[in-house]
Amino acid sequence: MIRVPPRRGGWLEVVCGPMFSGKSEEMIRRLRRAEIAGQRVLLFKPRIDDRYDLADVVSHAGVRMSAVAVDGCAELVARARGCDVVGIDEAQFFESSIVDAALALADGGLRVIAAGLDQDFRRLPFGPMPELLARAELVDKLQAVCHRCGGPATTTQRLVDGRPAPYDGETIVVGALDSYEARCRDCHSAGQDSAAWMAA
Repeated sequence: MIRVPPRRGGWLEVVCGPMFSGKSEEMIRRLRRAEIAGQRVLLFKPRIDDRYDLADVVSHAGVRMSAVAVDGCAELVARARGCDVVGIDEAQFFESSIVDAALALADGGLRVIAAGLDQDFRRLPFGPMPELLARAELVDKLQAVCHRCGGPATTTQRLVDGRPAPYDGETIVVGALDSYEARCRDCHSAGQDSAAWMAA
């Protein structure tokens, strides 16, 4: 596989995968390298994501980086002025206009690194992520380890009282190990109340 990032101008790269696959860690690694190179870097997160810290982006493994919590895309674009590299964590939680915002920043010469879940707990495309993936110059899809069998996990299982959540629940429920597991295709289960949803 040959990966050649653009030599000038801006571009969009996306890191995706299930929970516990290391998306935030990978994004932070790339941003740290840009900082070492003397580039002006700023990391954004949606204000809704307050699992570990109100300000920092913190991976499940404890890797952290200072971030700016924003309420939406307009605030993100306004604060990104003067940067060389912008990180966007949990991109699936932003409104659909995050795609236009990321592309506008890239068109303006910035390197934009977005990280997020490509699928929701139902294994359906999650929010703006499909279009971000389609429009990006570089894409990396990471795998986690299945909490059940130890195989390669590509999906996220939501749990309620230790059991698979029904598919008719809310799409966005912020949580971590107490509410979610990484699962492979074979170990991912639909919740008990999901039969009607699956048949539709």
